[in-house]
Amino acid sequence: MLGGFVLYAVSAPHSIAASWTGLSFATLGWLVRTLATQHLRVTRTALDLPLWLFFVWTILSALLSTEPRISLPKLASVSVFLIFYLAQSLLTRTMIVLLASLMIVSGTAGALWSALEVVRGRGMIIEEIAPDSSLRRAAPLLQAGDTIWRVGNRRVTSVTEIDKALRSAPVGTWMALHVIANGEHVVWDGVLITNELKRAASPSGIKGRASTHRFRASGWTRHYETFAEVLQMLAQLALGLALANFQRRRTHWRVWLPAIAFLLLATGIALTAMRTVLVAFAIGACVVAWRAVAGKRERILVSLVLVAILSLGAIAVWQTRARGALRLQDASATLRWNVALAALERIPLHPVFGHGMDAVNSHWTEWNFPGQQKIHTHSTWVQLAFDRGIPALLLWLWIIAAFWRLATRAERIWRASPDDANAHGFTLGACGALAGFFASSIVNYNFGDAEVALLFWWMMGAIVVLRKDG
Repeated sequence: MLGGFVLYAVSAPHSIAASWTGLSFATLGWLVRTLATQHLRVTRTALDLPLWLFFVWTILSALLSTEPRISLPKLASVSVFLIFYLAQSLLTRTMIVLLASLMIVSGTAGALWSALEVVRGRGMIIEEIAPDSSLRRAAPLLQAGDTIWRVGNRRVTSVTEIDKALRSAPVGTWMALHVIANGEHVVWDGVLITNELKRAASPSGIKGRASTHRFRASGWTRHYETFAEVLQMLAQLALGLALANFQRRRTHWRVWLPAIAFLLLATGIALTAMRTVLVAFAIGACVVAWRAVAGKRERILVSLVLVAILSLGAIAVWQTRARGALRLQDASATLRWNVALAALERIPLHPVFGHGMDAVNSHWTEWNFPGQQKIHTHSTWVQLAFDRGIPALLLWLWIIAAFWRLATRAERIWRASPDDANAHGFTLGACGALAGFFASSIVNYNFGDAEVALLFWWMMGAIVVLRKDG
């Protein structure tokens, strides 16, 4: 069971597949132990009622969906909340601190890699593309100045590597193109591999040499949104551990190691150029600093660090994203706004059970959503009300409120304990992580992101354990 949680902790910032593998091992151990002992070891909390009501409401929403064949299979992803019960049943105080530390170290490694990759560069900038290029046929919008950085699942940095990736693919398959255009990651369906393409002198039909430094960092993943959201939560845990140990005058390394991790994680967030997550990170860090009952000097220091990180983030947005991004006048902000408005206009048509999860994918144009790219509303609040109805949104807010109450109570209990600084640091960081998560949820659909949701539910279960031990 511990091995499964360790695999999850190391993988949490980077891989959903590895995270699920680790949690699956932990779940298997849980089932074996439960059958042997006939005891679930689950504590009743104020979270149980809103959690199960939310789940039941989601089931009803899927059954009554405008597209039940699409919505019902989505229930498998909704059941991820059971990780909350898995965590509180298996975790101990020592395990929580160990796993949180592993997550922080793993996230810090990803942030360091991101910084090094920005310095080194990514992919290959297209200098010239032939009119008859197979890539142009696959992606008509591809143009000189764009950067190709992945072909299929293979990273590439030169024309030779791109051509090699195309030639190595089986005939009749499609190779997806991962492109950076104006700092944004774009994925096109890809190139159809044919014998003619393989025999060509240059299957790609492009020229280029230099790598780009204008991209949004994503660690070892391809998803900077997910990476930023996870780092935001881990950064708050690191800050909480640093401040809790500092208050108790612990040995220097117990303070400086999490403090350095916090700075590196914060830098990683800045390099993702995620405007909203940067603001959410600042809000969460302020919650941690103020709840830590830190002195004026410590609060000023945290504030100065936040100003520096926000400034770095502003520079990253200015350098990597489209013109006007800092003023929210770019195409991305406009698209988000228009999609959210389209969803808000339709909520009154199905206010109780919503339209059904992902049902919009079959009615995008019919329901007056803009463009052809099918995306979510970039707001947990709007998405829940649109997909599952206004009552589901209210139940979700109830869950957040109950979690906040539980976390703050646990933090107050451990704050008064002079013995276990790490338990206090975790509860303190969890308060900041929840505050940041909630702030980001207003303008990001982070609750629908599997990696973020797993960490959310795991942290909630850990808080129950610490509240009980305290």
